Amino acid sequence: MAWIFLVLAGFFEVAWAFHMKKSAGFTLLVPSIITVATMAASVVLLALAMRSLPLSTAYTVWTGIGAVGAFMLGVVVLGEAATPMRLFAAALILAGIVLMKMSGNAA
Repeated sequence: MAWIFLVLAGFFEVAWAFHMKKSAGFTLLVPSIITVATMAASVVLLALAMRSLPLSTAYTVWTGIGAVGAFMLGVVVLGEAATPMRLFAAALILAGIVLMKMSGNAA
């Protein structure tokens, strides 16, 4: 169950990052409210995951999902650049997430 909480927390992290961008520096009400709500959901789910997962695993995977997810959303939805170097960097982050999961230190 901890891994489900962790993956959901990562998805909420992507959501809050996206809506923070859309909030225009917290000047637009609806995206600002969504940002705060998804931030709270992300942190609560991360805390639940950390009940049984090590900090080093949980936090690394959480931020990795957020980083890769935000990158993908930026490229696909916001039209940000998908240069070979940026794609390679995202692939390295993804590889790190997979290796952390496979490390054997996880519950």
